[in-house]
Amino acid sequence: MNKTFQKHFKDTLAELKEQGLYNSNIRSLGSPQGAWLNIGGKKVLNMCSNNYLGLANDERLKQAAKAAIDEFGIGPGAVRSIAGTMDLHGQLEDLIARFKKAEAVITLQSGFQANTTVIPLLAGKNDTIISDQLNHASIIDGVRLSGCKNKKIYKHSDMKDLERCLQEDRPGRTLIITDGVFSMDGDIANLPGIVELAEKYDAAVMVDDAHGEGVLGRGGRGIVDHFHLHGRVDVEVGTFSKAIGTVGGCVAGSKELIDYIKQRGRPFLFSSATTPPDVAATIKSFEILMESDELVQRLWSNGEFFKKKMKELGFDTGHSETPITPIMIGSAAEASKMSKDLFEEGIFATSIGFPTVPKGQARIRVMISAAHSIEDLVFAVEKFAAVGRKLGLIK
Repeated sequence: MNKTFQKHFKDTLAELKEQGLYNSNIRSLGSPQGAWLNIGGKKVLNMCSNNYLGLANDERLKQAAKAAIDEFGIGPGAVRSIAGTMDLHGQLEDLIARFKKAEAVITLQSGFQANTTVIPLLAGKNDTIISDQLNHASIIDGVRLSGCKNKKIYKHSDMKDLERCLQEDRPGRTLIITDGVFSMDGDIANLPGIVELAEKYDAAVMVDDAHGEGVLGRGGRGIVDHFHLHGRVDVEVGTFSKAIGTVGGCVAGSKELIDYIKQRGRPFLFSSATTPPDVAATIKSFEILMESDELVQRLWSNGEFFKKKMKELGFDTGHSETPITPIMIGSAAEASKMSKDLFEEGIFATSIGFPTVPKGQARIRVMISAAHSIEDLVFAVEKFAAVGRKLGLIK
């Protein structure tokens, strides 16, 4: 390694450690994702996975993936525009379009790549992008890649501030971008308010529904379905790595938009597609959601149970409107200590601090799953209570 680069790496890592921002707590899992995990030979209750519906280790998905390997092999060979699109990719895109009531859908390698693909195609350097203050990092990176010179940030979910941005000078086309569900706090975007303002001021709306798909709407159809806004939201971006239980991402919208992405979307044109077993498992996951809303209902029931119990104990759960349950601590050091003590008690719940959340708003973000039983949640509440009292966080 070049000595100049090596010194830069060492100095930066040392600075991160000094500031308490060095991440040394990435656990190694010795088991599949599920309600319970094996970490270093220790059995712990999993409270920090985005596996909302428990599908990441579902037997039906595993069998679909195995069958796809036998029929289609392991890899796609190259990018779809050169090596061709496997039948599976087309089947998945048609299925998602029906699921979401969209004209067309394109799948990509991840939700992150979906955002960095579509945003630069929607707005360029001479256009205007207006983004929620708490939007995900992939949206921020997508905006940067667009080269847009006129970027505006509105206060989180503040419709008055959004309207202020819309009333200011807006060169070119205007794109409003928001997360559907904000993953750190669990609150839901005011999509009806955003759409109303967009229609008033002639702007397009894009929503990243990463934490809404499989969670909000009828049978997990997402935030657009949740608010009955079909046909009024221009672009929906989704990921398969959370509630769907697999990996990959997608963009849903008009036929013209999806065709445009196929012609100009750089990750689509220059990066190989997701693998046949991943696609087949994703197809099975969406089929399960279309057949029954049982898992979605269980997820919400579990979330309401846990949140109620934590509030009764005196914990601050923020203003979450979804099964995401932030346990607000404040101090990053105290949140880190609580996470370590919980692990000793058999609970895997990671602390989250700056820069992921603002300074002074460190927390344990609990991710509830349909895979949890009530007995699991009772166990978790008991352990949170014991550790919280020990640390003086509750009485």
